[in-house]
Amino acid sequence: MEENKIAMVVFDMAGTTVNEDNLVYKTLRNAINDAGFDFSLDEVLAKAAGKEKRQAIRSVLSTYAGVTDEEMIAKIYDEFIVTLTEAYAREELFPQPNATDIFSALRERKILAVLNTGYDRATASSIIEKLGWKEGVEFDALVTASDVSGNRPDPDMIEFAMKQFNITDSRTVVKVGDSTIDIEEGQNAGCGLSIGITTGAHTASQLQTANPDQIINNLMELLPLIDK
Repeated sequence: MEENKIAMVVFDMAGTTVNEDNLVYKTLRNAINDAGFDFSLDEVLAKAAGKEKRQAIRSVLSTYAGVTDEEMIAKIYDEFIVTLTEAYAREELFPQPNATDIFSALRERKILAVLNTGYDRATASSIIEKLGWKEGVEFDALVTASDVSGNRPDPDMIEFAMKQFNITDSRTVVKVGDSTIDIEEGQNAGCGLSIGITTGAHTASQLQTANPDQIINNLMELLPLIDK
């Protein structure tokens, strides 16, 4: 293989490849606020985006309310999972614009497309099922927060995906996500490119704070970066 030829692109799900109109963070905000708080969606997005969801609750409560009560965090998380499952069953989900096109374009180039997420496997699998995507057809593998011990910004999910496909050089991997923690995850894994996309949780100026290699506004903007 030529040096640094791209072998794999790791995509975040919600906000990056899945358009769910911030359903997860609206549900998370409601679960937190039901426990006696009054946070805005913007506050929740700023601190929770891209994180494993228990960690997301922890970050929101400690940042804005100085609360570190693990029992409360566990209770909010349990309510969140129940209400999110109901919300996903009820609401329509769509692929982000050009998600399936970018997967096809990568397949033509013999580049792996992997999905990774701060959701647990059960939640992530139900989303994929609802979209009608299948592992090995639209995308090559799914890695979730429940598959690894260290969650974002730790590189564990990307390293797990690399092991699955016997990729040893992290510079041949690209990470794409809509939150700063996605970019940090890519950087911590030593990815050749860590790219922010403006279709989800964080704005371009928020993404910029993580010093991504590039910020894109549409998934197809990946191709010229990969083909370089």
